[in-house]
Amino acid sequence: MLVCMAVTTAKAQLGYSYSQYDVGVAAGINTVHGDAETFTTTPSVHFNFNYNVSPFVNYVFEIQAGQLKGGDSLTTVSGRQFSNSFTSVMARVQVQAGEIIDYSQSQMGNALKNFYISTGIGFVINHITNINRYSILTPGFYTPGSNNSNELLIPARIGYEFKVFNKFDQPSFKIDLGYQYNFILGDGLDGYTVGKNNDAYSQITIGVKFAVGSSTPAYRKQISF
Repeated sequence: MLVCMAVTTAKAQLGYSYSQYDVGVAAGINTVHGDAETFTTTPSVHFNFNYNVSPFVNYVFEIQAGQLKGGDSLTTVSGRQFSNSFTSVMARVQVQAGEIIDYSQSQMGNALKNFYISTGIGFVINHITNINRYSILTPGFYTPGSNNSNELLIPARIGYEFKVFNKFDQPSFKIDLGYQYNFILGDGLDGYTVGKNNDAYSQITIGVKFAVGSSTPAYRKQISF
């Protein structure tokens, strides 16, 4: 009887437990929305650590590093063109649809459960490695600014997290696709200080996360279907 109860309990837990921690890496394509008149896409790498309150509510701590570029000194009226070797650190709360909806009776709900929204706070360290402040087309036109700055930012992110399950129906690794818009609380991302609007940069990212550590007690509903 005890053996049968143990087997029944073990089977009941399949699909309900999950790892409380993930570590991940991602690649991003960045675009600066600032004072330069043309856009340039650039790469970045991201490293993250995730604390999973549940399979669908996550605290994400992330470090990003890469290049930000924009402008064209030869063809634009302002002559603005810059390169920024940046590093950013941020903490986000991420909530997936599966925390809210009942996906057990619907294939559509099961597909939608991994969509998420996320926001938080962070800061970016800007190091301008190349910049043009004088206009070639408009002699005497000059744009001031700083080559080095530290600024707070607010990330806003939407995405989808594909969960891949192991033989115990636990999420063992995840593929994350996302779009993120980072609102800078300042005007130094591109090295130019001009106008009334703060800078921002957007990102399209793809990454993987791996479950680490032991599994948690059972979630209140089955994770996989």
